Amino acid sequence: MSLDKKQRIGRYINSSTAGEIYQTYLPSDLPPNPPLDLTELYTLLDAANIALGRLDGMSMLLPDPSLFLYMYVRKEAVLSSQIEGTQSSLSDLLMFENAEAPGVPVDDVTEVSCYVSALNYGIERLKSFPLSLRLIREIHGKLMDNARGGQKQPGEFRTSQNWIGGSRPGNARFVPPSPETLMVCLDKFEKFLHDDTVKLPTLIKAALAHVQFETIHPFLDGNGRLGRLLITFMLYVDGTLKEPLLYLSLYFKANREAYYKHLQAVRETGDWESWIAFFLNGVIDTANQATDAAQRIIKLFNSDQAHIGASGQSTAAALRIYSYFQHHPLSNTATIKKITKLSTPTVMRGLSTLESLGIINETTGKARHKVFAYKHYLDILSQGTEPLKY
Repeated sequence: MSLDKKQRIGRYINSSTAGEIYQTYLPSDLPPNPPLDLTELYTLLDAANIALGRLDGMSMLLPDPSLFLYMYVRKEAVLSSQIEGTQSSLSDLLMFENAEAPGVPVDDVTEVSCYVSALNYGIERLKSFPLSLRLIREIHGKLMDNARGGQKQPGEFRTSQNWIGGSRPGNARFVPPSPETLMVCLDKFEKFLHDDTVKLPTLIKAALAHVQFETIHPFLDGNGRLGRLLITFMLYVDGTLKEPLLYLSLYFKANREAYYKHLQAVRETGDWESWIAFFLNGVIDTANQATDAAQRIIKLFNSDQAHIGASGQSTAAALRIYSYFQHHPLSNTATIKKITKLSTPTVMRGLSTLESLGIINETTGKARHKVFAYKHYLDILSQGTEPLKY
């Protein structure tokens, strides 16, 4: 018997602002009713879990798993912010963190840097605090702690109407729940996150929660970025991933038209199954890419380490500076000197050695205030992070 998916569609409620009447959307509760038909999705679900298992295993083979996480978090920050319109690259962010002038407006790269802070804050808090509305607000406060976000009620659920597309609610493509119904939606959302009677695989639950969060759109700004973080946090809390390494922003960025169409289709047709299929394909694609990146990084590090060792120039200083570049693939001489606690002449000799071996290269062409890049490592990390063209 075929499902009547239309029963899952939320309802529209008349609202008004400044005399203009429009309809806000009140989503149905989770989990969907009629229940999901997962028959056609089990093969994808198995493949997604296998891909996640490979990623989890590969992260454990890295010489320093925190190193990969450190850089991968920054890649995710760049990608997720690009979806929202920033033009920062991964190199821009790394230069900004090294107190170098970025090649883009400072507001852009500050916004990306705040995403890194929000993500790291959330991961740390989740070790001792449940994924809850309170924590979501705290993370939002970190996310919006910048010049652009200061006027958008950082850390507070909205008290006014927002909308997606168009210039006002009356001509918008989609209008989320009104401020009057917002907390009812959010309370039910929080209960779903912790409802042990919902016997659904974590990946499916994360797929449902992401759409519901985007539909509720509880903040004046930052909903997309926070909604994407929510996926990773749910998999991390559940133990599906030992390290929070799965970030779907690259997949959503590459397939952004399909992504937005699926979100809207759930609201208009109740077709959760098609969205879940899209989501699981994203998990498979993203996990496989991350695993491939980890493998390439291990191979690169082993190769370059051997290259330094065979060169006859493998001084303790050169190796210490090389180790630093594994953690910070874009840096300047002053920072390298400060972190490695080596003298300026020793740092310059070590950099010269690594440069002569083709491991790093100087990027500015200047005689002073030089910036060096571990280009081959950056190339692996930067895949897919070119700014979107609008």
